[in-house]
Amino acid sequence: MDSPKRVVASSPDRTGASTLSTDGTPYVQANHLSIGYSREVVVGDISFELRQGQAVALIGTNGSGKSTLLKTIVGLLPLLGGQLSVFGRRPGNNPRKISYLNQFHASGFILPLRAVDVVRMGRFPLHGLWGRMDRQDDEIVLSAMRSMGIEKLADYPLRSLSGGQQQRTYLAQVLAHQADLLVLDEPAAGLDAGGRELYLQAIDNELRRGASVVVATHDIQEEAALCHQVLLLARRVVAIGTPQQVLRPDALLETFGIVVSDDKRLHVIEAKHGHNDGHWLSDQKKQGL
Repeated sequence: MDSPKRVVASSPDRTGASTLSTDGTPYVQANHLSIGYSREVVVGDISFELRQGQAVALIGTNGSGKSTLLKTIVGLLPLLGGQLSVFGRRPGNNPRKISYLNQFHASGFILPLRAVDVVRMGRFPLHGLWGRMDRQDDEIVLSAMRSMGIEKLADYPLRSLSGGQQQRTYLAQVLAHQADLLVLDEPAAGLDAGGRELYLQAIDNELRRGASVVVATHDIQEEAALCHQVLLLARRVVAIGTPQQVLRPDALLETFGIVVSDDKRLHVIEAKHGHNDGHWLSDQKKQGL
């Protein structure tokens, strides 16, 4: 197996306000980590470090291991080898400090929830399911909804919203948590141009606040540009480093299968990998840089 091209890149209090970790401990630290399902290793030999105020983008096709790595970081899957610490502890031991956005949101189609109810769930890790919320929580929830441009949809049933509006709602829930670490799986999926712009601005604001972000994406343009590090995955670590160092034709060719260059732009057409992280991509997906 080829070695990855590597370049080293540089708690809530009683009221529920965020108290970012400042002791210098890496938020996420992986050393020769192996991830997968049951005994099947999807990606092995993953090593990277994420510190306060940094973001890392996981880029690759569906089945490349992006979602598997996110689920391992938040403790939904056990690691299969190597070492992984999150805030200096084993994954799954820091629910108050982590906000996780999955690709699938079954709760919205089971319970008759309003948009504001979904966003308020972002405060549950701080107060518990039956904990009492106060005016400060309400202000945080409203601010999160404003950040995603859905404050006027607060009382609308979630089921009545479009797919893009629902995704904005779930992103607002993530923002309402005011977590130290945001773990996002395809967060821009289904967003229109306006929603995407609001999302990118919100992530920039979170990084300025001092939070850190791990995001799985197909986007090799705007989303990756916000990140300090990029991991290219193709059932192995193809490359790791800054966007400028990693998002190059040779590495993208190894990751996606086909790269076509024209007019000083790169276009990649994704090639499927053997593992399925939960769903298959349609036959081809084209992106530009």
